[in-house]
Amino acid sequence: MTLPDDMPGGKSIPPDFPPVVYLPCAESVSDAAQARIAMRETRDGRVALLAYSALDRLQHCCGRNQPWLVMPTVALDELQRAQPFSLLLLDVFIPEGKRQEGAS
Repeated sequence: MTLPDDMPGGKSIPPDFPPVVYLPCAESVSDAAQARIAMRETRDGRVALLAYSALDRLQHCCGRNQPWLVMPTVALDELQRAQPFSLLLLDVFIPEGKRQEGAS
């Protein structure tokens, strides 16, 4: 899968990237269509999408109460168009003091 042209370098997802990813959400919702993916801003001002290769990794890295949804990796292109991001980071640990409120 290739990320959209406005991604730096038009980079491709590596072939060993998981077929589905778990994405942290801004809040819990009953309808997945209403979910807002929680993006993070980097120190240099870029928007990062944090993705996790398994639910246990998301819970370990973001907190057990972190709202989430699962998405096929091929759907990241569509997400990029709806909520543009500059970086896609996999399995990043968020220190407890930087976690979303209620996600400890």
